[in-house]
Amino acid sequence: MIAVFNGVNLNMLGQRDPAQYGTLTLGELESKIYEWSRAAGTTARCFQTNHEGALIDHIHECRGWASGVIINPGAWTHYSYALRDALEIVTVPVVEVHLSDINAREEWRRQSVIADVVSHRISGHGADGYHEAIDWLMQETAGV
Repeated sequence: MIAVFNGVNLNMLGQRDPAQYGTLTLGELESKIYEWSRAAGTTARCFQTNHEGALIDHIHECRGWASGVIINPGAWTHYSYALRDALEIVTVPVVEVHLSDINAREEWRRQSVIADVVSHRISGHGADGYHEAIDWLMQETAGV
């Protein structure tokens, strides 16, 4: 089973700058994630929050059941060392996903404090980045 974590402001997908983040709502994105997971032969459990501590609690809890993790931390990517520390203790592969190409945006968005504790990074592929992350996890773990 794959844990899929979406962080701060991702509940505003579909309303927030569609040129950067696309037009899918979070609910529509999660439906696609569930569909892609089933097609890949696994299941996903999605969680979104605007509260950093709640995300960290869920990361700690997923250590008991997840075979892989996909995370889009939103703005926490750039400064949350607490999130970095939580991900560092995850023992399964972790994929960092961003809808927009953070490396082609403002200078401050190019910094990822979690980059050195994740297994793989995908940026700028929109919703398809989550599909790529599922496929990567399935290949990496030979059947999450």
